Amino acid sequence: MDIQEQLKTLPDLPGSYQYYDKNNEIIYVGKAKNLKKRVLSYFHKTLDTPKLRVLVPQIVKIEFIITNTEVEALILESHLIKKYKPKYNVLLKDDKKYPYFVITDEDYPRIIVARKGNRNPIKGKYFGPYTDSRAMYATLDLLKKIFPLKQCKTPKFKSRPCIYYDIGRCCAPCQKMVSVDDYKKILNKVELFLSGKKQELITELKKEMQKCSDNFEYEKAAKYRDSYLDIEKTLETQRVVFENTNKNQDIIAFLNNGTLFAFTLLQIREGRLIDKREFSFDFSSLDNYSEVIEFFLKEYYELLSNIDFPDEIIINYQLEDDTIKLYNEWLSTKAKKNVKIIKGTTKKYEDLKTLGIKNAKSYMEKLKQKKLNEIQTDYNEIGSYIMEKLYLNKFPSLVECFDISHIQGTNTVASMVVFENGIKKKSAYRKFKIKTVVDKPDDFASMSEVVLRRYSKLLKNNEKFPDLIIIDGGKGQLSSVVNIFDELGIKNQNIVSLAKREEEVFLPHKKEPVIFPRNSKALYFFQQIRDEAHRFAITFHRDLRGKSSVKSQLDDIKGCSKNSKELLLKAYKSVETIKSKTVEELSLVVNKRTAKAVFEYFKDKNK
Repeated sequence: MDIQEQLKTLPDLPGSYQYYDKNNEIIYVGKAKNLKKRVLSYFHKTLDTPKLRVLVPQIVKIEFIITNTEVEALILESHLIKKYKPKYNVLLKDDKKYPYFVITDEDYPRIIVARKGNRNPIKGKYFGPYTDSRAMYATLDLLKKIFPLKQCKTPKFKSRPCIYYDIGRCCAPCQKMVSVDDYKKILNKVELFLSGKKQELITELKKEMQKCSDNFEYEKAAKYRDSYLDIEKTLETQRVVFENTNKNQDIIAFLNNGTLFAFTLLQIREGRLIDKREFSFDFSSLDNYSEVIEFFLKEYYELLSNIDFPDEIIINYQLEDDTIKLYNEWLSTKAKKNVKIIKGTTKKYEDLKTLGIKNAKSYMEKLKQKKLNEIQTDYNEIGSYIMEKLYLNKFPSLVECFDISHIQGTNTVASMVVFENGIKKKSAYRKFKIKTVVDKPDDFASMSEVVLRRYSKLLKNNEKFPDLIIIDGGKGQLSSVVNIFDELGIKNQNIVSLAKREEEVFLPHKKEPVIFPRNSKALYFFQQIRDEAHRFAITFHRDLRGKSSVKSQLDDIKGCSKNSKELLLKAYKSVETIKSKTVEELSLVVNKRTAKAVFEYFKDKNK
């Protein structure tokens, strides 16, 4: 796949990207808030620096790992640079520049900022790294406000506490003004905070707040209240550094498109996402997802050295208990340690699965694009096979495909997508609002209408008809379309329908469907054109439904302009919320006359 084709598979998601040269070596690692925008910028702009003029021409392959946030991407980028040492990451060879919080190893520990790369590292517990120094120091300031730990390494005075005690930022252990046990309690709260255990910390703070309130110490209670609210806003949960950092985990996510399966395996070691591995298989001979997963486990872990085995394996598919038990024993024997496949139903594990699925989806899009490229290259052969298999009277160079979309018959729309010699021809796509079917689901009538509109127009304007028409549906949809062509007096038009359940292709006036081999490129082509028609229809229907929902309730209000409507929806998110607002509240968003008109309209409606 060439670079331009690889660029089409980039997602609008955060992550780290890696550039490879012709020797399949990583020459550059970067991070991005939006992978598509960032990577495209390398190829769509003037190469105005010496580094880019040397780097970009050497790029022959692009890989990427999706993360949840840009912060995670930055930490992952640092790890990959340290691991692979790409020659064009001169300034990012090491992540020792990132600061950490350190709880010092002293009788009364302090919390300070340090870097691991120092020649004489500070003894204590390290938390981090933190990629945003400004946010880190703001967090440190918050910690010192909430938790009055010792500030100074040595006492400033012999017989009295310093000013930090007077302003409530130190409990003065140097003057024995706090017991060892009470100091440890404060320290435990700090560790909860830095370990990301926000809920436990917030529970503790709420208890303290209630205790102060019961003792009529309202000012102190308010401080605790403000503290836990600030923690929610300030603490940055870096999910690339996961909880239970003593465990190594593999996250296995898979998706399928017909018989094509895409696997992504994310490696988490000591709590940090360090790598991604991708695999694809054609499982036309396997009957269910359990068999697919078992095949992958045997193929991947059979050849793995025991030092690379994780402690836990999380999969986005629930295996049977007996199967899990069997593979746990086999994996543990291979690894010479305890290895478990975790069902993972808690939110923490669901988050890990979600991250895996994001990466698997991206890999699937890459595989689909590769397949489409193969179809384009081999379309003469594929088209000839389709022509022979479906008894077509001409080579299917120009293909049009139709799909219907609605929700219980409302806002029914249709889409038409066009492929020419196996390539999408987006300029020829069309979308239709169905006019004859209102508030009731009738796919046959809807399909008949759109086909009549499309081809009566072509007939009237003497325009070229497609070589093949594909209808999304079964025999019923196909029969309704054939009837339309009979009414128009159009003969010898190639028309087929594709039924999704068994991927059967139906021909006019034929009882039995045509079955393509499950792993054939011809079937894949039919699936892709059908899925593209479905995507296009769904997008149009979603847009139409959104506009209709807004229009039906706000556009009838006299004096409420389009701009006012947009301002109200932006401020209050929904029409239901707008209905509940007073004139004074609405006036904060739009002028008073419009606010009154909106209020009176809904007031009358509610009578």
